[in-house]
Amino acid sequence: MTSSSAHRRLRIVVGKPGLDGHDRGAKIVARALRDAGHEVIYTGLHQTPEQIVETAIQEDADLIGLSVLSGAHMTLFTKLLALLKERDADDIVVFGGGIIPTEDIPMLMEAGVAKVFTPGAPTTEITGWVAEHFDQDAPN
Repeated sequence: MTSSSAHRRLRIVVGKPGLDGHDRGAKIVARALRDAGHEVIYTGLHQTPEQIVETAIQEDADLIGLSVLSGAHMTLFTKLLALLKERDADDIVVFGGGIIPTEDIPMLMEAGVAKVFTPGAPTTEITGWVAEHFDQDAPN
């Protein structure tokens, strides 16, 4: 694994879709990704999948990270993935976390979510996953 100063700077949109008003976890993840050297755009609370996709396209994002605590994860993730496909932006990798039952994770991944982090996942697990999977073309 490369050091944080050596990897490619990614553009990552962190979104809080839906009506859930708890964003401490999303802010912690956004800060950890920023501290790992990436450019992070946090969309704020109560965003629609349409707003998050629009932000990701406008910001030329490499990844979108969603935080869903409301129980609407299946609807929100699949809607966002469909919108990315409609906008010919399905090269943007989607990952996420929140209160997501273990039995739903395989369905989300089959739908196109690259990775799902469960509650309590250390930020180093998230930043490590990003580094491992998206820093292949890092400068040496």
